Amino acid sequence: MTRDDGAFELARIPVHLGLGATVVPQEPFTGEMSWYQRYEERTTGDGIEGRLVAWHTFTESWDSWEVHPHGEELVVCLAGEISLIQEVEGTTRVVTMGPGEAAVNAPGVWHTADIEGHAAALFITAGSGTRGRPR
Repeated sequence: MTRDDGAFELARIPVHLGLGATVVPQEPFTGEMSWYQRYEERTTGDGIEGRLVAWHTFTESWDSWEVHPHGEELVVCLAGEISLIQEVEGTTRVVTMGPGEAAVNAPGVWHTADIEGHAAALFITAGSGTRGRPR
């Protein structure tokens, strides 16, 4: 989890940016929707202003869609190439990012991603109310 000096792996332990400029490490990320439910229960006091910060590494395309209804999500590609697929007003838009490039998922926009090879991304998410569906 956390080393004696306070360092931890963001790729395993996401953090919550909460009210009062707090940074709270969370339980290890499992990738399951139940993780988001527990996250929301732990951070409910911050309402929709709290933000989830997570780093994920991918070797294959996502097998589900997700949506964050209460705020924007910043996606920053750290390595490889990520094709972010967004459902916007009845159409599908693809935003392809390389290292150092970013995109925003607007509130209520369903999104998924295609990955070629290996990729990593940093996510800053309005995590309250996150939902998923099969792809």
